[in-house]
Amino acid sequence: MRASRDVWDTMVPVKPFLLISTRPEDEAAQGEYDAMLRFTGLAPDQVVYSQLDRAPLPSVDLDGLSGIIVGGSPYSTSDPDDRKPADQLRAERELDQLLDRVVPADFPFFGACYGVGTLGVHQGAVVDRTYPEPVSAITVTLTDEGLRDPLIRAAGLPDSFDAFVGHKEAVHTLSEDAVLLATGTAAPVQMFRIGSNMYATQFHPELDVAGIVQRIHIYRENGYFDPAGMDELIDTVSTARVDHAHTLLRAFVTRYAR
Repeated sequence: MRASRDVWDTMVPVKPFLLISTRPEDEAAQGEYDAMLRFTGLAPDQVVYSQLDRAPLPSVDLDGLSGIIVGGSPYSTSDPDDRKPADQLRAERELDQLLDRVVPADFPFFGACYGVGTLGVHQGAVVDRTYPEPVSAITVTLTDEGLRDPLIRAAGLPDSFDAFVGHKEAVHTLSEDAVLLATGTAAPVQMFRIGSNMYATQFHPELDVAGIVQRIHIYRENGYFDPAGMDELIDTVSTARVDHAHTLLRAFVTRYAR
C-alpha cells in the first residue's frame, strides 16, 4: 500500500523505517505487518522488516534509517529466563543491544505493547504482572506532559480516547528518565517517552476491529481471556471505536521520515 501523496510528496526519497516483529505465529505476524503499513502509510519498499523471533537481527546502520518501530509480542519480558524459549532470549538480547545504541543517540523509536517491556526494562523500569489487562478496548487519558508532547500534538489526539489492549505484564514503576504521557484505569502506564524521540505504548495503535478479532482467534489459548467467552468478547470489541489511536503511527512516520 502506498502512502497518500499529501504526506509523501515532500519527503521522497525517504530512508526506510526498521520494523521489528517478534510474533512466531505466521498469521499474527502477517496481520501486524499489514496493519503497520496501513496505519503508518509506509510502502513495503520504505520498510526493512525483521522477524526477530525467526532470525538474528541484521546489521543496523542508524544513519541509513528514519526510525525504528517494534510491534507487539506474545513474549513476556518479566518471565524468568529459565521459562523463556531460546528464540525469545536471543530476541531480547539483540533488542537490548540495539537499544544500547538507540538510547544514547535519542534515535526515533516507537514500541507498541512489547515496546513497553523492551524500552522500559532497558531503562530500568519495573515490568511485572501487577497490572494485566484482558483483551478489550480501554480509555486512555493523556497526562499534562502528554498534552504538550509534540508527537501527540501532531497526531491530534483528544484528551481521552479508546484503544485496544491485551497483556499479561505492564510497567509497575517507570524509570527516572521516563516521561509519563498517558494513563489508564487498570494499567497506569499507557504511554511514555524517553529523551525527545523514543516512545512506547501499552495499547496497540496498529489494531482496528478486524485486527483484534484476528488476534482473539490466534491467541485463544494463550491466557489473554477466557476461551469460553470468545464469541461474547468478539461481539464486545466489535463495537469499539479506536480510530484516534491509529493516528500515532502516521504522526511518528511523518515526524521522523528523512
